[in-house]
Amino acid sequence: MIDWNIMLTPYKQAVNELKIKLKGLRDQYQLTSRQTPIEFVTGRVKPVSSILEKAKRKNIPLDKLEEEMQDLAGVRIMCQFVGDIDTVVELIKRRTDFEIVEERDYIQNKKRSGYRSYHLILRYPVQTIDGEKRILVELQIRTLAMNFWATIEHSLQYKYAGQIPEKVERRLQRAAEAAFQLDEEMSKIRGEVQEAQEIISKTKEQDHDHGKR
Repeated sequence: MIDWNIMLTPYKQAVNELKIKLKGLRDQYQLTSRQTPIEFVTGRVKPVSSILEKAKRKNIPLDKLEEEMQDLAGVRIMCQFVGDIDTVVELIKRRTDFEIVEERDYIQNKKRSGYRSYHLILRYPVQTIDGEKRILVELQIRTLAMNFWATIEHSLQYKYAGQIPEKVERRLQRAAEAAFQLDEEMSKIRGEVQEAQEIISKTKEQDHDHGKR
């Protein structure tokens, strides 16, 4: 029998540490005048019910979970613009506190469903009472529009037990294209958006200074 608490504790630690580190990157950008490529960061450890369901579906033996299931721990970085994804990937590649073992670009090579996201599989060192344990963590980087689509698609996969009707599938594919068009359009007006955001933050700073007086 697997003691899930013992097995998953290092994964929870990895998620918490990575969230702090990646939010730290965002905070560093906010202290400069440069536009941050990171909107926000989330993370989770896969629930036991989902682990068992996926192991059954993918024929992964339970004693091979830690080597063969790459998303027991997952961290997600949300960006405003498609171009921000490249910036974040470069920032991640420059780091020395973990190793990148795999990359999957589902933005240039979208999945048949329409899913788009950039995946990096990290081997992350966690310090435990028994020494260092190097575990796999899946890092997903995507725009807010891609995330909105993926959240809806995930709910429908759950509702239809992975067998989404063809009619609904086609509508999802069209929605994925619409989300990508939105991203493309927002990228084109990016300069305008960033200028507006700078005006807003300057106004807030001025209001804050007036409030202090």
